[in-house]
Amino acid sequence: MAMWSTTERRTTISLSAPSSPRLRFGPASAGSARTLLDGAWWPRSTDPVAELPGLILAVQEHGHGDARRPVTHVMLRVGDWDSHPRRLRVDGPDNTQVVRLSWFDTLPVGLLTAICAGGRRIDLLTVPAATPHERAQAVMELAARTDGFLHSPDLPALLATPPGRANRSGMQAASENAWESEGGRLRENRPA
Repeated sequence: MAMWSTTERRTTISLSAPSSPRLRFGPASAGSARTLLDGAWWPRSTDPVAELPGLILAVQEHGHGDARRPVTHVMLRVGDWDSHPRRLRVDGPDNTQVVRLSWFDTLPVGLLTAICAGGRRIDLLTVPAATPHERAQAVMELAARTDGFLHSPDLPALLATPPGRANRSGMQAASENAWESEGGRLRENRPA
């Protein structure tokens, strides 16, 4: 039987109103096609209590959640954030909800996953808060139009790529190489 400490059961409450997130969804995010990324988010700080309520409300407003299927769980990478609360109260315009937060060392740098009550999963690339504006915009644009070719090992490369060099063909080649190294095999052109 697991014992819960008071800290694990405590719900964290943001003292400020939810901010309007800098968020970009890809075209496949509302469809049935499954891609690694549904879009990108550029928080203003590394404080999850200040940043996550606005993001959660925006994801729900965009149609990924609704009154019957709100965001219930968010998975984040430990090293991307300053604190690691386990439960977060989100005060929306129509209701208040408590969202469970899970922290992992094993998630790729910059990956945030939100789960809705119905099981729908939303994966977002989180651009570091200190990223310069031009670079952040370019990375968000690229992440929002990946069309399924980006794989987890490519996330750090996407964040490190200068804006002028973040192009679709370069990231596709990198992801194909990663796919092959993970056990996949691209069709080879063999002479007949």
